[in-house]
Amino acid sequence: MKLVRYGNPGKEKPGLIDDNGQLRDLSALVKDIGPEQLGDAALAKLRKQKIDKLPLVKGKPRFGCPVANVGKFIAIGLNYADHAAESGLPVPKEPVVFTKANSCIQGPNDPVMLPKGSVKTDWEVELGVVIGTRARYVPQKSALDYVAGYCTINDISEREYQIERGGTWDKGKGCDTFGPIGPWLVTRDDVPNPQKLSMWLDLNGKRVQTGNTKTMIFSVAKIVSYVSQFMTLMPGDVITTGTPPGVGMGMKPPLFLKKGDVMTLGIEGLGDQRQEVVPFKL
Repeated sequence: MKLVRYGNPGKEKPGLIDDNGQLRDLSALVKDIGPEQLGDAALAKLRKQKIDKLPLVKGKPRFGCPVANVGKFIAIGLNYADHAAESGLPVPKEPVVFTKANSCIQGPNDPVMLPKGSVKTDWEVELGVVIGTRARYVPQKSALDYVAGYCTINDISEREYQIERGGTWDKGKGCDTFGPIGPWLVTRDDVPNPQKLSMWLDLNGKRVQTGNTKTMIFSVAKIVSYVSQFMTLMPGDVITTGTPPGVGMGMKPPLFLKKGDVMTLGIEGLGDQRQEVVPFKL
């Protein structure tokens, strides 16, 4: 299933994309697409519904983040060897874990705002993993059973804040608008192998990132198992799993986002995003 949340910010309704690519309203069946709707039993109940009987949504409404009330937004850094190389950093022996602030989460096509005074804001197309079942010290062999589904994420990053201003990476990762998620949450039954998904990102119509999740250093199963050793993962938590090469920081000379730039990006089967870069505004 492709689950969505559509409508104006803060007033999104639950929806579903049918086999013909049409948006259908789920409001009569569920209150929202949030933690309570992401467990196996709840998703199985939705699958049994007669999708063609659900009301069609007219027009082209805005899509919000496909998951409501995200509890934790966890990120994995340097999870592609070639991206580590372009960053001038060694391949990690264990997953690099940091957090993105929940306040950075937004819809997949909402504008991305440059932080005040930023000159090094960068892009990163990434596979997102949405937790569906409480996970604590889960073994790698069964870790995917705890996943509700997958989505496209742009892990926007301010490199000066992240690297040059001391402390953790978090301060360059959680600025407002730095977490576009969606357009859809594709349930795990429709993604039989999360380690075989092509991914891409264009800047102003020019391809800058091309990759595939098969080249991850640490697989999705490894990441879920690993992170669950350090914190309990709850339904609705989101993990973004790292980016392939082609980020602006790694270019020679480096290239960073400016007002008016347009990013388009996507992951095989998980939908596309489009964001225009806008200046800082309180």
